[in-house]
Amino acid sequence: MNFAGSVDTNILVRLVTQDDARQARSVDRLMAHCAKDGQLLLVPVTVVLELEWVLRTRASLAKAQFVHTINALLSMVELSFESEHALEQALSDYQEGSADFGECLHVALARAHQALPFWTFDRKAAKVMGASVLV
Repeated sequence: MNFAGSVDTNILVRLVTQDDARQARSVDRLMAHCAKDGQLLLVPVTVVLELEWVLRTRASLAKAQFVHTINALLSMVELSFESEHALEQALSDYQEGSADFGECLHVALARAHQALPFWTFDRKAAKVMGASVLV
């Protein structure tokens, strides 16, 4: 893979919300440069976790809007997501269940490493397939 670098949460926030015109233009230029040169930007899984928090708490995105937003980002040819399969599984679990996105992502990553069950004291998180409540 030919990486042009990686991105922080604030880059994706600008890309999604366009809430700062100057910074959004900078992000658009970066994306255009990567597309033109056939380069990728790595999105660490921790950035996606933080992005969910920012979009939920600062931009008031509902669950369905967040899932749609991440799916749109996943389809961008300029972006390469760390642990993409686990991320897709976490999105599915989050969309269908009652657990928080972070818990769904934790379980999906544990599943990807064949390290289940994912032990937790959180009963809502334990509803995600592969998680178990520690008693």
